[in-house]
Amino acid sequence: MTRTGSRLPIAVALSATLTAASAPAAARGDCEIKADGAVGICGDVTDSRIVIGTSPEELQRLIGGLTSQMTHAASAAGVQRGAIIELARRINADVPDYDRAIIELRRAVDVAVDVAREGRAANRGSFVDDVLARIADKSKTGAFDEAAKVADDAYGEWRRREDERREASLADGLKLLQAGLDQGILRRDARSAAKRVERMVALQQDDRTKRFAALRAAQNEWYVRGRDKGLNFELEVSIEIARNARAQAGDPDEHSSALTDLGVSLKTLGERESGTGRLEEAVAAYRAALEERTRERVPLDWAGTQNNFGNALLELGWREGGTGRLEEAVVAYRAALEEHTRERAPLQWATTQNNLGNALKTLGERESGTGRLEEAVAAYRAALEERTRERVPLDWAGTQNNFGNALLELGRREGGTGRLEEAVAAYRAALEEHTRERAPLQWAMTQNNLGNALQTLGERESGTGRLEEAVAAYRAALEERTRERVPLDWAMTQNNLGNALQTLGGREGGTGRLEEAVAAYRAALEEYTRERVPLQWAMTQNNLGNALQTLGGREGGTGRLAEAVAAYRAALEERTRERVPLQWAMTQNNLGAVLRALGGRESGTGRLEEAVAAYRAALEEYTRERVPLQWAMTQNNLGNALRVLGEREGDTARLEEAIAAYHAALEELTVANAPHYHAIASRNLRSAEALLAERRKG
Repeated sequence: MTRTGSRLPIAVALSATLTAASAPAAARGDCEIKADGAVGICGDVTDSRIVIGTSPEELQRLIGGLTSQMTHAASAAGVQRGAIIELARRINADVPDYDRAIIELRRAVDVAVDVAREGRAANRGSFVDDVLARIADKSKTGAFDEAAKVADDAYGEWRRREDERREASLADGLKLLQAGLDQGILRRDARSAAKRVERMVALQQDDRTKRFAALRAAQNEWYVRGRDKGLNFELEVSIEIARNARAQAGDPDEHSSALTDLGVSLKTLGERESGTGRLEEAVAAYRAALEERTRERVPLDWAGTQNNFGNALLELGWREGGTGRLEEAVVAYRAALEEHTRERAPLQWATTQNNLGNALKTLGERESGTGRLEEAVAAYRAALEERTRERVPLDWAGTQNNFGNALLELGRREGGTGRLEEAVAAYRAALEEHTRERAPLQWAMTQNNLGNALQTLGERESGTGRLEEAVAAYRAALEERTRERVPLDWAMTQNNLGNALQTLGGREGGTGRLEEAVAAYRAALEEYTRERVPLQWAMTQNNLGNALQTLGGREGGTGRLAEAVAAYRAALEERTRERVPLQWAMTQNNLGAVLRALGGRESGTGRLEEAVAAYRAALEEYTRERVPLQWAMTQNNLGNALRVLGEREGDTARLEEAIAAYHAALEELTVANAPHYHAIASRNLRSAEALLAERRKG
């Protein structure tokens, strides 16, 4: 079933160093493939149900968002102000985002006006007594033929009126059900609303097969409205209607279709919620559907369900640690491609290639090496062969965004800036179609990802231009990515904004940018909790440690530095070598840096020895072959710790080790590849060589 169509009439109805890449367009709002194999467009709008207090000022502000035309219409229909206040109170308690609340209130007032107008009933009468009297009059005079004609004419009129009456009666019943449905909307009772939709369909369709098809059409209407307009309540109703349709299914095809509809609605709503309950339900629904929708019987429908199954697994895998769910998603997508071939179903093939790329890219982020990432790039390039801008502009933009994500992750692991420049180009291409007016959340997602690429480029270049561009991109993204609408995406962008501010703060004087970075990370941790998203929590703890460490380097005392040590050690509780080896190495490197800074302010060599151990641990995974730039930077940092140890010890061994580490670093930190870091490592090398020369003279 394609999720398109008009509404039923009312009477009928991380970086590898520091940054988290945004969830891919199709992973966090991917195109779903419906029962008939058509490709739909998924939104990414979220509404977290957080109850907030209700004050007269809040209510007045909310009511003030109504237009004068709406208030006049409400008054004329007899809707009292007390009813509008009650609507505002309910919506204010349920919808914390002001702009969204205004939309909900305006819609509720429109419904209330319709309810008031429908309450004015029309008068109806009967003509039978008059006809019988006229027939009797004719019969008394023996005009039997005329009496019979009166009777026949009257019967014809009665049939005409009876047909009209039945239509009016049906309309009355539907209006009563619509009135109950409207109250279900106003009370935000999804189950009640769905039951009334089911009854409305039943009134109009006596045939069971047609009734089931009409119920699915109604479910689709609610789903599309909820998906495209960002209304979570509509998605809740679509879920309940799909459950009702499943109960009415008369054969395996109908049963699997209803389960697929249920899975799509659950997955779309689950993307917008912080927990994983809805996503788990979606996975269960797809598994059940695949028991009925077999490859042998309905190969294309089976492939579509495999694709959707992969989408739900991918979203779960993105939120969980480990790779199990992600591997399952890859298997599901590859299964789908066995039937969704380019020759048979080119756009579905492209959709599944795009989604496969998302799963491979997410796996690649959690694994060492670049094999999975290269596979992801290949999958996206394949998708773009059919997903052209001319044919499907928004899907083309989504795949360009995802292509940029994979190039960015590859660029982080490689030396130079080539892949990063490609990523920036891909994101900017996506923004030509992902405009704020047309697709606000997709625009925000792509702005976030563009910020990631610009920030990574800025870290490898001198100056602050790229970093300033990154900050601007993140702040633009946060205009649409609000905490109320998409809490986990909001947290992601807050983390990324913190990264850019921290890098800027490291290059500027003062502590203002760094304090802003700390605030951004702490904001992110309000939604990125260890229980909900352990790896994202660990990533943000690592980044918070970085900002605290830089602040501590500019302040007296050791308080900030001690806080940084605590943040890094917290991160390592989830960032284990077994689970995420490169991220573990990153945090070990960062821990070494703060321990070296503490060791510089304390007497003795204990902290410095700990720092050397942390750097050497990091180099077990940060190898030159795998991640040359990170290997070089860690060699530089190891040299720093060894140099300070050498200053405090009497011999020259530590200084010689430090010089060797700096030379190793400079083999990769060249002027061409990383001019900023080349200058730093060169300066460190000269300092160590001067100290060694002085020590040898003494």
